[in-house]
Formats: sequence, structure tokens, C-alpha cells
Amino acid sequence: MQRRKIILIGGGGHCKACIDVIEQTAAFEICGVLDRSDLVGTRVLGYSIIGTDDDITSYRDQGYAFLVTVGQIKTPAVRMQLFRQLKACKAELPYVISPSAYVSPHAKIGEGTIVMHQAVINADVRIGENCIINTGAAVDHESVIGDHTHLSTFSVTNGNCSIGDQVFVGSHATIANGIRIERCSVVGAGAVIIKNIDHSGTYVGNPARKVS
Repeated sequence: MQRRKIILIGGGGHCKACIDVIEQTAAFEICGVLDRSDLVGTRVLGYSIIGTDDDITSYRDQGYAFLVTVGQIKTPAVRMQLFRQLKACKAELPYVISPSAYVSPHAKIGEGTIVMHQAVINADVRIGENCIINTGAAVDHESVIGDHTHLSTFSVTNGNCSIGDQVFVGSHATIANGIRIERCSVVGAGAVIIKNIDHSGTYVGNPARKVS
């Protein structure tokens, strides 16, 4: 199978994790990274930084696909800006799935999303666009994950949940069955959500409480 040529946008720590996932697949060939102009010519895990986001249109015209590899802690603002820039110029934005993840054939994954090592996406789950489903995260049956949302390492989203757009769920957080989480919310690491979150904010603890 011929590998799809892909360019990564953002060369920080999350980019390194994405590179590790992509290298394990047979689907893509990483052809470079876009980042700040002062970093052009340097390397990320051996891959050259070949330009900035001003070069997106040029590389699109050459037939490359793209993945946003800027991380998302609390706010997805930078990832969203880059994703929208790519969409506006009609760039190709494939999803990426680690071969060590399990994604049900009955699940749907939005474009530009990455599903990382050992994550589990069960039957009838819908994952939005430009999401990060991080290492070991689990999403159970019939749950819906909104666009630009990050489910951190080893978080658990139980069945029939609805997580809004632009949500950050911290590592090892647990979301009980049937929970709804309002868009733009932050769920702290290790938090346990047993009631709907109807108002955006930051929630921490067991059971979780709103702190800001």
C-alpha cells in the first residue's frame, strides 16, 4: 500500500507523540513539520521543520495531507485556528489511528483527529473533528465527543455520554454513564464526574466540583 505523504503542524511535545503513532502505521509518510520561522532548518525526532503555517497553501498545492500536532492543555485555541486555516484552503485532513488502539468498525472518527496508543473507541461512538484521544483513553458505547476536544491519557468516558466541543478531560478522569458535559469545560486530572456539567468551567475532585 502506498503511504500518504503528510505534513505535521506544530513541533512541540505533542508532535513527538504524534510522530511515534504515525511511524507505527503503514498509512502515512511524514514529509516534514511546520512551526515558527526561527525553527526552520531544525529537526523534531529526525524530521525537518520545513516552513511555517504561511506555507500551508504551497504544500497543499503539491498534494500533501496535514495533521495539526499542536497540543491542547485546557484551551484548544491554537489547534482550532490552524484546523480552520486548513479547512479554509481545502487541505486534506485525514484521521490517524495507532495500530495498538482499538476502534470499533461501528464508530465514526472525524477528520484531523488522532487516536493514540492503546486507546479504545467502542461501538456506535462518534468522535468529532480535530480531537486528541490520548494514550489509553477509553470511550464506551454510544458516546459522542465534540470537535476540538482532548481526552487525556487513561481517561474513561462511559457509555451514552455527550461531551461538547472544545472540552479538555484530564488524565485518569472518569465520566460516569450517561453524563453530559457542556462545551469549553475543563475536567481536571483524576476527577470523577457523576452529574451533568451544564455550565462551562473547571471541575476537579471526587465527586467533581466547579472551582472556576
